[in-house]
Amino acid sequence: MLTVLAVGSMSASAQVLLVCNAPGVQHCPKAAHFGTIQRAVNAAKTGDFVLVWPGTYHEKGTSGAGVYVNKPGIHIRGMDRNNVIVDGTNAGGSQPCTSDPAFQDLGGRNGIEVFKADGVSIENMTVCNYLNGPNGEGNEVWWNGGDGSGTVGLGTFQGSYLSATSTYFGGDSSPMAMYGLFVSNSRGPGGIRYSYASNMGDSDFYVGACPDCNTTLDHVHAENSPLGYSGTNSGGHLTIQNSEWDNNRVGILPNSLNNDDAPSPQSGLCPGTTTQLCTVIQNNHVHDNNNPNVPGSGISANAPVGTGIEISGGSFDMIRNNTVDHQGAWGIAVHDYPDTETPPPIANCEGGTQSGNVCLFNARGNRVFNNTLSDNGSFGNPTNGDLANEPGQSNPRNCFSGNTDSAGLTSDPANIETVDGPPCNQAGTGDDGVLASELVCASGLAGQCPIPGATYPQTTQVQMIALPAQPTMPNPCAGVPDDPWCENGQPVSPIP
Repeated sequence: MLTVLAVGSMSASAQVLLVCNAPGVQHCPKAAHFGTIQRAVNAAKTGDFVLVWPGTYHEKGTSGAGVYVNKPGIHIRGMDRNNVIVDGTNAGGSQPCTSDPAFQDLGGRNGIEVFKADGVSIENMTVCNYLNGPNGEGNEVWWNGGDGSGTVGLGTFQGSYLSATSTYFGGDSSPMAMYGLFVSNSRGPGGIRYSYASNMGDSDFYVGACPDCNTTLDHVHAENSPLGYSGTNSGGHLTIQNSEWDNNRVGILPNSLNNDDAPSPQSGLCPGTTTQLCTVIQNNHVHDNNNPNVPGSGISANAPVGTGIEISGGSFDMIRNNTVDHQGAWGIAVHDYPDTETPPPIANCEGGTQSGNVCLFNARGNRVFNNTLSDNGSFGNPTNGDLANEPGQSNPRNCFSGNTDSAGLTSDPANIETVDGPPCNQAGTGDDGVLASELVCASGLAGQCPIPGATYPQTTQVQMIALPAQPTMPNPCAGVPDDPWCENGQPVSPIP
């Protein structure tokens, strides 16, 4: 019979549950551990810690997830970020997170899914190779407040010291990992910090379907996906800061869509105001997002390659104090988005303008200021450069000021900080002609760009990058009650 360890220092009713799949190792007593994370979660109650010893855990829980959490206040924490591996492949491979097609779970599954359970934290582990398919959507870690419902059903959450990746790509029509660290339909407050994601078919980090998200992404790193960050119909209090975005098609992409991430649009307005901006993208390093050879699925696979920060049909976002460099197309681009997809019943083009089968989302009121740009615009189209603003006569204008490039600021329209600069509460100029056509060109939907001398990269062969070792949580026993692995908030012995 499995036993659990009563928490002494925090609460008389709280517990620490130990997970170890190698009970012969030191400090993994046979009578006081669970062999899988799911079994420990099933036994846990609100306030409990689930601690996971280093090992590879091929979690295959029910409800379409490897580990499914539907009770509040559970804290799941690995004892070592790089060596606690929640692995979506089938057991028997020669190494964790194998790329061998013979060991992939092609039926589809999410990795760790938190469903409408407030106060759940997930920390200090690696999650890999959970693929989409008929039984699951391929999200490595997902705080799910009611995907596709159009309502917010999740409150507080936390994720830190997480790594999410996949090694498997079987082709555009084959199952693949879709999202790394994914938050949907949440009111927060919550945050994802000190985390890494790569090799996704859509985006490394995602926050969406939340008009007032109350979420912070801080000190994260995103690589080798169509989008480093995607935020469909997100807004309100949302901060993306102090992070690195590179080697994707696009670095950071807040966007509006007439889809099941209702309600639209993406708007950074503070709730209850008409002028105050609460969605802030700041102090990031965004560079070298020129990679067409990433895994990809759906419209994300057609994101305009070579863009650092792109606002697609989004409004009232603040982009400030970022360093954006070595972007082949545009450092920072703002544009309208005409959504032509057939919407689900829940979507009604809220915040957009319906015309036939097109729901047009106008990008307006965004403020782009005090960013440092360099070496952008190398692909060779006339509009390529540091800054680009496509919407013409948007009101209020997308406003640009204080941005610098030591070699001289380049923009479309030219002299953007004069024609689309302060005062910000009036109509803008933008470029509704050439820039709009070049955005389509950059997506690859029009084939190679027809501009003489343009050198947009084309997809040749998808490349999956190896997961680099990441900094582990400095003290995985911090805040944990005494147990065989932690005493007085410190590890009893070094973690192997």
